[in-house]
Amino acid sequence: MKTKKFWNWVCNETTGERSLYLNGVISEDTWWGDEITPAMFRSELFADEGNVTIWLNSPGGDCIAASQIYAMLMDYKGDITVKVDGIAASAASVIAMAGTKVLMAPTALMMIHNPLTIAIGDSEEMQKAMDMLGEVKESIINAYEIKTNQSRVKISHWMDAETWMNANKAIELGFADGVLEDEKLAKTTETYAFSRRAVTNSLLDKVKPKAAPEQPKGIPVESLEKRLSLISH
Repeated sequence: MKTKKFWNWVCNETTGERSLYLNGVISEDTWWGDEITPAMFRSELFADEGNVTIWLNSPGGDCIAASQIYAMLMDYKGDITVKVDGIAASAASVIAMAGTKVLMAPTALMMIHNPLTIAIGDSEEMQKAMDMLGEVKESIINAYEIKTNQSRVKISHWMDAETWMNANKAIELGFADGVLEDEKLAKTTETYAFSRRAVTNSLLDKVKPKAAPEQPKGIPVESLEKRLSLISH
């Protein structure tokens, strides 16, 4: 089966900054050819250097694989800007926490919840699975705590409740740093601000009091009045 290329790198020739588009399920191994795996991620992340922008859209997946990718991003020397343009749910939200800056589209979503697993066996095996899930949850809270500076108790409650966050809520709780903005609108705003200042200055010039006319130099006003008086007589 031909492997699908679910991501691609784009390099800005002017700034040298690289952009990586990640769309897919996070997995330890490739099953269908469109999963995000740590091995694939590492080979391309460290193939070059400089700042990196990651466009992230993933429903989640394997938490151990997400942990590996998170560690790679934390180890990378350049700045990492994570831009969530669709969804960063479950394990994908852990990857997002590695961003030096995390930005979300106004329509994007982020979701955090408790880790899940499947276990078969007696009560002892079930207890082992529960203990393992507890430790996995604590490890995930570590990443959320570092990014958000929220208390572990709050984060744990949010995970218990399977919390969904739009961009504004994610910013409020510390999971994101800002909303993706339209650069075209930003330029329009700057132009408007410049025009407003120009109009204000123009109006101020018009309402300034006009200076009194200068008197003729060298001849006092009284002398002029006397001469005019003599001439009239």
